[in-house]
Amino acid sequence: MTREMKIGNKLVGDGHPAYIIGEIGINHNGDVDLAKKMIDAAVAAGIDAVKFQKRTPEVCTPLDQQSKMRQTPWGYISYLDYRYKVEFGLDEYTEIDRYCKEKGIDWFVSVWDEGSVDFMEEFGNPAYKLPSASLTDHGLLRHVRATGRPIIISTGMSTMDEIRKGVEVVGEENLGMMHSTSSYPCPPEELNLKMIETLKAEFPNIPIGYSGHEVGLVPSAVAVALGACMVERHITTDRAMWGSDQSASVEPGGLRKLVKYIRVTEQGLGDGVKQVYESEMGSREKLRRVK
Repeated sequence: MTREMKIGNKLVGDGHPAYIIGEIGINHNGDVDLAKKMIDAAVAAGIDAVKFQKRTPEVCTPLDQQSKMRQTPWGYISYLDYRYKVEFGLDEYTEIDRYCKEKGIDWFVSVWDEGSVDFMEEFGNPAYKLPSASLTDHGLLRHVRATGRPIIISTGMSTMDEIRKGVEVVGEENLGMMHSTSSYPCPPEELNLKMIETLKAEFPNIPIGYSGHEVGLVPSAVAVALGACMVERHITTDRAMWGSDQSASVEPGGLRKLVKYIRVTEQGLGDGVKQVYESEMGSREKLRRVK
């Protein structure tokens, strides 16, 4: 079986260019115009797709957290009220859908509950992402699988046994997997990029990618060198903005560099077969004393 899946009109897997996802998530802070600026940055950088998050707040917010108060840009409000403030609904996603089509970029979402899956089905997105927090939610995995769309699962905060069980539940067909560590931002010593090789060996039929939450760009390019065929990074217009994911996000200038680093890494990997390049022949003739 080929380690390959299709997202939209692009093949994703070994031997194909890394599929790069700009995770807008909730960095838009409930503002569609701000989300559009992030989409523009992704398009300008050459990103393959942007991704948002979709929750039903009263379902996904733990009961013991719903009434807890917190300071937000909207004032001192309950955590549940905050979740509603950053949640896009039908009108907002209809405009996001229109705008992404206008800009020629794919978009999809991480879904956190069954109702959100049903809600998103109206838009016919090319894939669904299951966040790390939902890998053990087998009912949700089955509900997403029932849509027939490609699925990407993330493996942060999960044991190998939990990962294996999640794969068993959802099945390997049209399935991609992201290595991830669920801390924001993630310290370098916890990135554990060699897990990409571990997952590739453990799941030989599944395209393996990397969802990074580090500060900086180098580890994401290294992930590609280690075999990641997908890279997902949170994106923003300003890392100093309010929001829990902003500090682990990439701004527009960094996003352009990130895409460049990944593409140069792919070019530099080669095929592992030793050869003498035409560009070396002049030096070979001039500098090699014993032939």
